[in-house]
Amino acid sequence: VPQRLAALAAAAREEARQSRQQLQAQRQEVARLQEELGRARQDGERWVSALQRAQREALEREATRGAEQARQQELIRDMKGRLLELLREKDALWQKTEGIDTPMPSSPPRDAGLCTRCRKDFRLLSRRYSCRLCQGKVCHACSVDVGKQGRCCLLCYQQRHPQAV
Repeated sequence: VPQRLAALAAAAREEARQSRQQLQAQRQEVARLQEELGRARQDGERWVSALQRAQREALEREATRGAEQARQQELIRDMKGRLLELLREKDALWQKTEGIDTPMPSSPPRDAGLCTRCRKDFRLLSRRYSCRLCQGKVCHACSVDVGKQGRCCLLCYQQRHPQAV
C-alpha cells in the first residue's frame, strides 16, 4: 500500500507539474492575445481617426465645390443678362439703320482686264486682286488688305467698316 501511495503521489505531482505548465502556457497565450487586442484597438482608433479626417476633408471639398458652382452660375446668369442687353441694343441699332439705303458694290465688268474701280489695265506689273465680298477684280491701289481674310475693294471695305472712312 505504501508503494501504491507513493506511486499515486508521484503521479499527482506529475499531473500538478503538467497542469502548472499548461496554466503557464495559457497565461502566456492570454498575455499575447491581450497584446494583439491592444494593437488591434490602436489600429482601429487610427482607422476611425483617418476616416473622420477624410470625411471632414470631403465635406470641405464639397462645400468649396458648391460655393464655386454657385459663383459660376451667378457668372452665367450675369453673362446671359449682358447678352440679352447686347441683343436688344443690336436690334435697336438695326431698326434705326433699317431704312438707310446702302450703295451696292459695283458688279464686275465684263472685261476682266480692267480694274472695277479705276478702270486701269492689268499688266505685268499691275496685279489684279479679287474682292472677297463682291468678287470684283481690283488693282492694288483700289483694294484693302484685311489680313488673313484676303483683300477687298475700297467700296466693300467702306460699307463693312464705316468708322474707317
